[in-house]
Amino acid sequence: MTSEENVQKIKEVVFKERRIMKELNSLLDYLKDADLRERKMINGQMEKLKVLLKKVNGELLESLEGASIPKHLEKIREIKSEKEIITDLNAERKINTPGLRPQKSKEKMPELDKEIIKRLKKSKEKVKIKKEKKQDEYVKLANILFGNLVKSLVKKKKFLTLEKDLIKSNLGHTPITYISVLILTTVVSLIVAVLIFAFFMFFNLTPDLPIIIRATEGLGARLLKVFWILIVVPFGTFVFMYLYPSMEKKSAESKINQELPFATIHMAAISGSLIEPIKVFSIISATKEYPHLEKEFNKLLNEINIYGYDIVTALKNLVLNCPSVKLAELFNGLATTITSGGDLYDFFDKRSQTLLFEYRLDKDKRTKAAETFMDIYISVVIASPMILMLLLMMMKISGLGIALSTSMITFVVVGGVSLLNVFFLIFLQLKQPEVG
Repeated sequence: MTSEENVQKIKEVVFKERRIMKELNSLLDYLKDADLRERKMINGQMEKLKVLLKKVNGELLESLEGASIPKHLEKIREIKSEKEIITDLNAERKINTPGLRPQKSKEKMPELDKEIIKRLKKSKEKVKIKKEKKQDEYVKLANILFGNLVKSLVKKKKFLTLEKDLIKSNLGHTPITYISVLILTTVVSLIVAVLIFAFFMFFNLTPDLPIIIRATEGLGARLLKVFWILIVVPFGTFVFMYLYPSMEKKSAESKINQELPFATIHMAAISGSLIEPIKVFSIISATKEYPHLEKEFNKLLNEINIYGYDIVTALKNLVLNCPSVKLAELFNGLATTITSGGDLYDFFDKRSQTLLFEYRLDKDKRTKAAETFMDIYISVVIASPMILMLLLMMMKISGLGIALSTSMITFVVVGGVSLLNVFFLIFLQLKQPEVG
């Protein structure tokens, strides 16, 4: 090893020692205000830092023993001449005097430094835009009309399941507001159902022109045919609005599970530098690489920084309201590890391996499911309409069964294929995970 390489190694070792000492000082400062649980964790981290410091000291001694100092050194002038002192004073006066510019150095600036300066000049300052959410007029109207009624229902725990799903879904609405909107939407759908019912009481829709014709049946027979609209439309609206938070919760769970294996690997790498557990979540949130996990981590940071909980209590609180079971297990295991004084790097590393293995298994299942869906699409959406059209044409020609006109057969086949495609696309969109 050359003398230059040896000196470089000594610099790196000294730099490591400085970092370890800074970390020890920060832990000592944090130890003053820490509670009993945090003291155990901090003492464990400090012991590891001491062992690491001894190891680095040993490397420094080995490097110093191998260092060789050249025998012939250049003579250094310890005392400057009077002329040099005057020159330095004049230069200092020019720098400190306003209105005078210091003379440019005649030495050429390296190309790399010039490139860095150009990039710094081109870089723009980030402008923070605060988005203020304004409450919708429709939501305000729902709160005014049904707010008091919903408050009494919530106190009686009539919508307990809906409240839990709403909290876990991160929709940004309080239970009282959402239930008020649900009731108002159901009332609006009932009004729409009445209008549709009134229309179909007197008119019919046909595939031929004119599309709208007057109904020739009696009011009693017509009422029996279309009365279901008054029940199905508002009931369907209520069921959809009631189940929507649970669907959003499942969607959020799927998206979080997609990001969790890679975020855990990232957290393991960060915790390997002996950083505080709270800062691990702060760094992950600041990266903006995991948008769905960022919401849950921000909840954790709010529990600590705003509500004043310690990290273990905040983690246990989030377990109850977390949309993802895997993330809840991660929070629970992390709380146990911190309480027992375990190694965070080992915890995150092993958990990331497990989550990555499950992620690969899930990918294999989705690939096989996609192959099955392709077979179903070919058989149901492509082959079945052709067979149905042939059967209807044969029934028309032979006069057996229901004889439909050519335009009606076209309408049935085209409409059926269109509906099947729409349902199939919706199904695939629900089953397909978000690619980040």
